[in-house]
Amino acid sequence: MPVAYAPTPLPKKPLPAGMPREWYVAHNRMLKAMRIAIALLDTGVYTPQRARNEVIRHTAERIGVHPPSLTTCRLVRSLLPLV
Repeated sequence: MPVAYAPTPLPKKPLPAGMPREWYVAHNRMLKAMRIAIALLDTGVYTPQRARNEVIRHTAERIGVHPPSLTTCRLVRSLLPLV
């Protein structure tokens, strides 16, 4: 019987100091979009056409992430593969 693999989380590193505020906003938005995109893929949403804003926001709520903005929703769709 195969053993279930449980990945260990990587240690968090502090963000580099001295960057403009816009850099931190964009960085955090990308991390949030990647988390949501991975959760969408896990639930069977494989194309940007199936990832409507409502689906993305419901997925974010389900994984415990604050509701994404329209910009973040567009970013999530851009991370999904075009099939």
